[in-house]
Amino acid sequence: MPLYNRLKEYRASINVNQQQMGRLVGVSRQTISQIERGDYSPSVTLALKIANVFQVSVEDIFKFEEEEQ
Repeated sequence: MPLYNRLKEYRASINVNQQQMGRLVGVSRQTISQIERGDYSPSVTLALKIANVFQVSVEDIFKFEEEEQ
């Protein structure tokens, strides 16, 4: 399930590192790293918390693209 994101870009825009971002949303630095790499898809709750930090919609940060069959 390809879930693309712009988390790294948004995080850079407010000048916070992965550790700080993790603290803001209640997860580890490793989780933020995995999300940015596309190795982990956040829960709806976590995606909402992340979007809330930037005061944007979830869709501004995360984009789901269906795989072609």
